[in-house]
Amino acid sequence: MSDAIEHPLSRPQDRRFWLTTSDGVGIDAVLRRGAEPCDTAVVLANGFTGTHRNPATRAIAEALLPVGDVMTFDFRGHHRSGGHSTLGNAEIHDLEAVVARLRSLGYTTVATVGFSMGAAVALRHAAILGGVDAVVSVSAPSRWYYRGTRRMRLLHVGIERTAGRFFLERFRKVRVTDRRWDPRPAEPREVAGDISPTPLLVVHGDADTYFPVAHATAIHEAAGEPRDLWIVPGMGHAERAVTPELSARLRDWLRARLGPSED
Repeated sequence: MSDAIEHPLSRPQDRRFWLTTSDGVGIDAVLRRGAEPCDTAVVLANGFTGTHRNPATRAIAEALLPVGDVMTFDFRGHHRSGGHSTLGNAEIHDLEAVVARLRSLGYTTVATVGFSMGAAVALRHAAILGGVDAVVSVSAPSRWYYRGTRRMRLLHVGIERTAGRFFLERFRKVRVTDRRWDPRPAEPREVAGDISPTPLLVVHGDADTYFPVAHATAIHEAAGEPRDLWIVPGMGHAERAVTPELSARLRDWLRARLGPSED
């Protein structure tokens, strides 16, 4: 599933990996390790245009280190990863490459935490491929092709038109495929029930300007037990809206389901 080329980063507990997905796409990933060895890992899956280099992603990773080591990565088509973004479809293979690599490194417990597009990927990955011990979905869409907000209408312009894709590649370092889905992948709300009995947490802000709260409730209602739903007052969208307080709540939820990191 994956072969890693490891490069030291600025911090000795960070290790860089080049992973290869089952469909042959290279994925740029970083494993952030805590002070003590452990057998639990958490994967952070960014939203569209996100990267493991984002300060918000790095802050969340740091906050979750009490749970276990944290792997962050760039989805296909993003920054130094290969291929083109398929906007949540083939990306389940990217997440699977990360999970498989962590298992090969000896981690016996792995949780996934996704944001926006990454949350949709985490939900679909857990339902279709499985192999994780807990799933957290933050700011996820429940269905595809949503255009009910101004920001989503603008996003669709960016991904559906040649000029928009040029802008994304030039200024956001994101390469988006020009191919339409065929067939359409299952929507998060359609597969959420298949995640059970893996614990699922659905988190959404009531000030999200991309997807209204109804997306979170649709996913939660479709899911089986055990499941939790947090609607966060005043919270916006995805990684950049995650406060230190919310990171601490996520840490505590994960520790309660996975157990504390073992020395």
